[in-house]
Amino acid sequence: MKSLKLTTLAGALLFSTVIFGSQALAAPEEIPANRDTDAQVKFVEDDAPTDPTDPTNPDPEKPVVPVDPTDPEKPVEPGTNGPLSLDYASILDFGTQLISNKNQTYFAKPQFLKGADGKVDEANPVPNYAQVTDKRGGEKGWALSVKQNGQFKSLKNKKELTGAQITFLNGEAATVSSSKAPSAVKDTFTLGTDGSGIAQNVMAASTGEGFGTWVYRFGDENTMKESIKLDVPGSTVKEADTYKTTLTWTLTDIPENTEE
Repeated sequence: MKSLKLTTLAGALLFSTVIFGSQALAAPEEIPANRDTDAQVKFVEDDAPTDPTDPTNPDPEKPVVPVDPTDPEKPVEPGTNGPLSLDYASILDFGTQLISNKNQTYFAKPQFLKGADGKVDEANPVPNYAQVTDKRGGEKGWALSVKQNGQFKSLKNKKELTGAQITFLNGEAATVSSSKAPSAVKDTFTLGTDGSGIAQNVMAASTGEGFGTWVYRFGDENTMKESIKLDVPGSTVKEADTYKTTLTWTLTDIPENTEE
């Protein structure tokens, strides 16, 4: 009997050891418990055009409607499509002037915008400007240039305004983007009038610069009315007519990023 009891007791002890040992191995993890899960967002390039912005506050969240000074009722042409786009460039109006036999300097009117009522807001002019948007992935860089396509000519008789020259002053870049500013920005330049196709490189962002919407504006609230000038020699024969020329603004990818 003792042997049986001893044997039974030993079995009970062994059983208890197995049960309690298993419970010890199955003890819960410490609280608080952690579990990692993923979150994802994927970006693709946006080909839609970007609206013009106010050059004094170039925020893409606050688009504006610029006014053509030569025809305030005419809608302004939209900018180019694509993730790298040329959104706007001001139309220059040097006003109505008296015929003179003396050297004269005329200044382009500042840029006007339409107000909330859809009418020209003449009380709040802004600087003339060109606008570029880079919505490509990363900061790949770009370059902006401008050229004058020949001399001013009269509309009726196509007479040239010989010796007349346009000069841009007080040029500067502005944005609300956190990207590094374009490293090349011309403060002042004068356009050639021979129509040879030679363009002035006026603003350029290298790799690592220029993401987002950028404006290249001429002057501030104090200087914008005298930041683009037209010099006309007094010796030049003038007709009682309107003289016109065109400017071509060109936006390109920087050479090392151009796809062949």
